Amino acid sequence: MSVKRSSIHGQWSSRWAFILAATGSAVGLGNIWRFPYLTGENGGGAFVLVYLVCVVMVGIPIMMAEILLGRRGRQSPIHTMETLAAEEGLSPHWKLLGWMGVVAGFIILSYYSVIAGWTLAYIFRIGAGVFVDADAGLSKKIFTDLISDPEKLLAWHTTFLIMSVIVVSRGVKNGLEQAVKFLMPTLFILLLIMVGYAMSTDKFVEGMSYLFVPNFELLAEKNFFSDIFLPALGQAFFSLSIGMGAIMIYGSYLSQKSSITFNCFTIAIADTSVAILAGIAIFPIVFTYGLEPAGGPGLIFITLPIAFGQMPFGTFFGCLFFILLLFAAWTSAISLLEPAVTWLVENRNMTRVKAAALAGAIAWLLGLVTVLSFNHWAFSFNFAGSVKENGFFDIFDILTSNIMLPIGGLLVAIFAAWLMSRKSTVEELGLGDGAAYQAWHFAVKYIAPFGVIIIFLNAIGLFRLLGLGE
Repeated sequence: MSVKRSSIHGQWSSRWAFILAATGSAVGLGNIWRFPYLTGENGGGAFVLVYLVCVVMVGIPIMMAEILLGRRGRQSPIHTMETLAAEEGLSPHWKLLGWMGVVAGFIILSYYSVIAGWTLAYIFRIGAGVFVDADAGLSKKIFTDLISDPEKLLAWHTTFLIMSVIVVSRGVKNGLEQAVKFLMPTLFILLLIMVGYAMSTDKFVEGMSYLFVPNFELLAEKNFFSDIFLPALGQAFFSLSIGMGAIMIYGSYLSQKSSITFNCFTIAIADTSVAILAGIAIFPIVFTYGLEPAGGPGLIFITLPIAFGQMPFGTFFGCLFFILLLFAAWTSAISLLEPAVTWLVENRNMTRVKAAALAGAIAWLLGLVTVLSFNHWAFSFNFAGSVKENGFFDIFDILTSNIMLPIGGLLVAIFAAWLMSRKSTVEELGLGDGAAYQAWHFAVKYIAPFGVIIIFLNAIGLFRLLGLGE
């Protein structure tokens, strides 16, 4: 007989509210610049194909497992894992998995807020026309001036975190749900407007070729394992917001009648669609204005503003683009804050408003470390064969993305597929005990853990040490 629990924090009003919220958690700054860049640099259409396979075989099975755990526990990730471990006769130490997810998400929020603050700053800079007719030198100077000024970074970091705290403090239906119902459709509309503009540029076909057509000459020069498979696998895992407590807590608000399988596939399709549409919007603009596609912050904060400064109605489209980035960052940030808030409500007898304010304040203080990492506290170090130049910011990123999230995803898979009773998982997934369940169980028991271990070993540089990444 199924265990009946209800969340004290509320419940989504519909499956689509959950899908929008979970998609918002998954869609972030990485979808807008990282996926298009990886696709273009790692074989185009071949990379996309490998990525989609990784999403289906690794990303979706673990997401289903995490939502399954969240809905069955109906509490913060920490109490959910403690409750489910007791239900299955397992060690109470499994609550540490919940703690790791909450802490990882909280650390990510602290530096994510600082980066998201850049997008706020750029909305006003582009709106003020500072990039009109700007060359590469001026664009780089504007970006460098921003990140080298801790007072400006602090102001934007503070503004963004206040925005996130306000949404979370209002609760599930009045805060999270109302926010994503507005932000996610608007994000898609803004993205489609940008795609529409890209289709009118002279180099639209060239941009599509760069993004989607397999470049066999480039493929011949690359190591399939290290240059295509591993980046695709890592992008599939991290783009779905797995292992940081956000999907688990969102799953705890999901109706028992709602299909986890349908929801996960819909979220994955929406998340991938945003990434692909971002590439369609970005690369034709880059090629039309004779710019070199670059990865990371360089593409978004240095290269693209030059194009916006040259194109007709560039101020308008530039503002739209950075508002789009802001919305993507905002929906992710509220999901990162939510697990910590639910724990404070459950354990410290706090109102949701006080819990959100306290969690936000702690994230704000931790974010000061990232603010200073780009200027006064900047230092370089070598990690896994690459030089990191932004000190504690890079340490936070490595600790979470390369260590805590892969371990969290691996433990979720182990708990759901190896330790949780078959009866419990069959009940919660609602697939019966037929072929569909068997496929999920095999994927989450064998394929997904193998994939996560591969990500982890690559992230800590072991493959490079063994010469497999050459």
